[in-house]
Amino acid sequence: MKKIFLSTLMLLSMALVFTACEDDRDSNPTLVQPTSFTLNNPVNTLVNLAASTGIPFAWSQPDFGGWPAACEYQLEVSPTNEWTVSTADADADTTGTVVANYATIKTVYASCSGNMLTEELNKALNKIAKWEEGNVPEKQTVYVRCSAVTAGAQKVYSNVVSLDVNPYYVDVSTEVSDEIQLWYLIGACIGDGSWGNNADGVGVSIIPMYPVYKDDGSVVPGEIQYVGYFPADQGFKLIQVPGDWKAQWGQGDAGYVKNDGGSSDIKLPADGYYMIHLNTATDELTIEPYVLAVGVYNQIAMPGNYQGWDTGSDLMNPMSTVVENHDWYLKSVTYEETTLKFAADNSWDVNWGGKGFPHGLGTQGGPDIAVPAGTYNVYFNDILGTYSFVPVK
Repeated sequence: MKKIFLSTLMLLSMALVFTACEDDRDSNPTLVQPTSFTLNNPVNTLVNLAASTGIPFAWSQPDFGGWPAACEYQLEVSPTNEWTVSTADADADTTGTVVANYATIKTVYASCSGNMLTEELNKALNKIAKWEEGNVPEKQTVYVRCSAVTAGAQKVYSNVVSLDVNPYYVDVSTEVSDEIQLWYLIGACIGDGSWGNNADGVGVSIIPMYPVYKDDGSVVPGEIQYVGYFPADQGFKLIQVPGDWKAQWGQGDAGYVKNDGGSSDIKLPADGYYMIHLNTATDELTIEPYVLAVGVYNQIAMPGNYQGWDTGSDLMNPMSTVVENHDWYLKSVTYEETTLKFAADNSWDVNWGGKGFPHGLGTQGGPDIAVPAGTYNVYFNDILGTYSFVPVK
């Protein structure tokens, strides 16, 4: 889950970076949406999954209009060459009637080649096919495609290639998919209120939603949420990709609607705190008053052993400047390996800690957050206590 959530948020909040799988060009053309790109046929056409660790794949970069846009890639697999229901969709279904026909492999690639881990492939096949112990086929055909994402564009898929594998049984009955579909808020009462839909606008004019967590700290598959203060007279929408309006939620005649435009802004009936909850598997959006007590803070700091646990320094920036703020960010902050917390108003009276990284649910007086060495964009909501550390390349 961590890798998927992490890299997706990173892509959608970063500006375009001019690195690529081919030589830079001198021109600076407009970003266009490609329809596909090429995944090469695998060199190994029969792989014993129990006796190997990885299967090499290579692909071309999608043509985004002539420039080498920075992309992140993932491989997807299917035993049937059907691509309609992911394992994440099936895990999020509470009725037990949704059956997956493909899975996304967790590994994320920044270049145009990489190894698919055979252990992850074998788990995916067991999860989709639901094999029983002692009843695994000797040979299974696997269909593979590659997805690519860059800031400001929709996800694009490659052609499909195939290979045969010798799978083995593994119990995946207690595992759930860790793929999370992210959405963001934008509008007159969001961030700086400018409706500025730019690829690098997260933290400025765009505010991220967060995963829903269970009591044990694990993520509820397919569900994301946000809590904040909303004035009744200022509209907003949900978008899936910062820099793009193609996938959005707005207000329709009969309620909230998901489409590619044409819906009205969402406006709430009265000033106040609201919980926005989106189930990305069932496409259900609900917005209800938030009735728990809410604190309002002048500053949020990130004290840690890297700076002597000083609650008055390393201050985060408020995201909302139009209305009451409950979202904070820091960009391009560099740490050696450290532990830290979030603390309010230069005091330890209100502080949040958590076990999760690179994202998690912070609780009052919770444990120190262990942060590996690196450079990060950090996002925090002080009502939910949710946080994200997004690596900066």
